[in-house]
Amino acid sequence: MISVNEARKILSDNSTRGKIETVLLGHSLQAIIAEDIHSPIDVPSFDNSAMDGYALKFDTKLQHWKVNTMIQAGDTSEYKIEKGQAARIFTGAKIPEGTDTVIPQELIEKDEVSGGIIYQQDKTSTGSNVRLKGSQCKRGELILKKGTVISPGVIGLLASVGLAKVKIYKAPTVAYIITGDELKEPGTSLKPGEIYNSNGPMLEALLKKSGITDIFPEKASDKKEELQKIIDEALEQQDVLILSGGISVGDYDFVKECLENAGVQELFYKIKQRPGKPMFAGKKGEKWIFALPGNPASVLSCFNQYVKPCLYYFMGRNNVWNADSKLILAGDHKKKPGLTFFLKGRTNGDEVEILGAQQSFNLQAFSTANCLVELAEDKEEVEAGTLVKVYIL
Repeated sequence: MISVNEARKILSDNSTRGKIETVLLGHSLQAIIAEDIHSPIDVPSFDNSAMDGYALKFDTKLQHWKVNTMIQAGDTSEYKIEKGQAARIFTGAKIPEGTDTVIPQELIEKDEVSGGIIYQQDKTSTGSNVRLKGSQCKRGELILKKGTVISPGVIGLLASVGLAKVKIYKAPTVAYIITGDELKEPGTSLKPGEIYNSNGPMLEALLKKSGITDIFPEKASDKKEELQKIIDEALEQQDVLILSGGISVGDYDFVKECLENAGVQELFYKIKQRPGKPMFAGKKGEKWIFALPGNPASVLSCFNQYVKPCLYYFMGRNNVWNADSKLILAGDHKKKPGLTFFLKGRTNGDEVEILGAQQSFNLQAFSTANCLVELAEDKEEVEAGTLVKVYIL
């Protein structure tokens, strides 16, 4: 049996990036950029107006300007404005030659005598309300680094420089197998001795939240031959295999034996932690295999601590083994020494509270928990006010 830190190091040492693919921007949300991106153009590519108003050459000696041109956004014509003249201009329109300033329309007054315009010169200055060419970014400038998570804002930036596609790390395909004759699907009736399959829907949701879209669910009974067939097929077709249940040492726990028969190389089996001690991790070539205990809290905890970081690294993320934050423990907590505890908690500003109902079968606390709190292996009593590692669910 190994420690939590040893398990993390083994997984980190065996982690590899996924393949790189080029996708349309509309299909890239939450993916990771696989190369540094330099702008192919200046943005803006021309000086343009930041608001509706009047474009002119700022001159404190002039009092009146004659308006002889109107320029709308998208107008590609070339205009030249002479001294003492102004152009009616709209937001985003190209600044005409001979002008350097845009006066907002709300500062403009009509001059009844000259038929032109006048404005209050003390409320503006040379260059006001003009977006200069290249003020967002210049051609060849680094605008996004490799490893950046693609957010809606990143998509907007890429589109603004004219890019319709982006290179990303491809997400893995993932199969998960739920084992156990006692499990029935929600929506059906139960007989005495049966329970509902909660781990399947939860794993599906955890995978989707992690950015996985190609998910292949399977269910296996407590028959070794059936389980072996499903495992062999999943390893043949998918990049990652996750199993729930059947990894302990009971008479019907065949998962570890079937994985060995399938040629899976064991990285570790059993971790000094609660919940989720009998967890298995292995590889077959570049494929990941994780066998999690059957209890729901173990599934959630092990996925959060071990499966998700490996998936994230595969998809191009960095710093995947770090806690999301360190917060102050709101109350005292006693635990068994020699085991790292991952407890359901709820954050409140700079503090985190450990919730009740921590049993590995009990799902009630999941309705209010928004994080897992890590309590170190060597601790027996953790006092209120202690800084603890927190992992957001």
